[in-house]
Amino acid sequence: MDVHSQEPFWLLKNGLLHTYPSLRQPISCDVLIVGGGITGSLMAHSLVQAGFDTVVIDKRDVATGSTSASTAMLQYEIDTALHELIPMIGEEGALRAYESCRDAIGKIDQLVKKLKSRSGFKQKKSIYLAAIPDDEEFLRKEYESRRKHGFKVEWLNRASLRKRFGLAAVAAICSSDAAEIDAYHFAHDLLRASVAKGLRVFDHVEIKATDYEPNGVRVLTTDLALIETRKVVYCTGYEAQEMLPEKVVKLKSTFAVVSEPLAELPPELRSVLLWDTQNPYLYLRTTDDNRVLVGGGDEPFKNALLRDKLIDRKREMLTEKVRQLYPDLPFIPDLAWAGTFGETKDGLPYIGEHPAFPHSYFALGFGGNGITFSVTAAELIRDVLQGKKADELQWYRFGR
Repeated sequence: MDVHSQEPFWLLKNGLLHTYPSLRQPISCDVLIVGGGITGSLMAHSLVQAGFDTVVIDKRDVATGSTSASTAMLQYEIDTALHELIPMIGEEGALRAYESCRDAIGKIDQLVKKLKSRSGFKQKKSIYLAAIPDDEEFLRKEYESRRKHGFKVEWLNRASLRKRFGLAAVAAICSSDAAEIDAYHFAHDLLRASVAKGLRVFDHVEIKATDYEPNGVRVLTTDLALIETRKVVYCTGYEAQEMLPEKVVKLKSTFAVVSEPLAELPPELRSVLLWDTQNPYLYLRTTDDNRVLVGGGDEPFKNALLRDKLIDRKREMLTEKVRQLYPDLPFIPDLAWAGTFGETKDGLPYIGEHPAFPHSYFALGFGGNGITFSVTAAELIRDVLQGKKADELQWYRFGR
């Protein structure tokens, strides 16, 4: 699957940070990770730290799939509002999902510092805007639900939004538990640190056949290299739907535009991530080189060609949205791209085992919280491989 258009911003900004060899000889390992994006790199780091002999393979250059097209807004709010998720899956599961995403942001912060990563991690406030006056009631319910369950949130009315953030909107929820990052750069930093600890990474490796045997898995690549492993972890993102027997995700195309660098970013803009109650919702952040990045305009995914034909029209629409929010901001569009992402029925990821794939686990952080859910997946799957209980997997299981 072509998961993004040809020119995602992060890949152009950073260039090809590192490449790895292809695989031409037989190897064996404890755990084979399929997919070298942000999910695979977080998984690899977790498993290597736990002492597993781990191999990562990717059919592309690592992190050049969905990871390079991600806007990488780190928020604990998932695509289903808390007050709607609670009646769907129960209070315990809903709260744990939100808490796991919140805690993951702090864990990413710790990893960035430990690795001395130059991936542009910055803590931000998250501003959840009512897109239209009729959405204020929905937003108020969400505010009350989060506050009741211990999340630190603040209600902003029209006057507060205008005074503190220069925004023209009727109301918003403000949370301090948010951040931004360059996911492409961070994935490379994680892999580099893990390679120093014994991780083996091979790119441009495609799977030709997989045999699930009583004591492990034998993977044959298209170059006829054999990988023998005890366990497989699939970190293949939205492309996993192509191998699953049932449909678990609805694929969407999303669009993004990044501005030319501004001489100076307004302080009230530099400190926040913005998203709103539209369906599909608009989202906005800044970058460490003084650009404004805006995304949205989602469409059902049909194929990459039709998706990419919409980029010019979506660029104009998203540029106009920014100018409505910030009339005085000199937003000049520089780059635009499209990516493919997925929505699940409850906004939650799929993490854990699948009955059709013995000795295997999936880490599929679908939706707007793919990176934070990947932190959770890396911990839960590590624990299972170590023989520990991972009760949280019940809410992320297949067949739920």
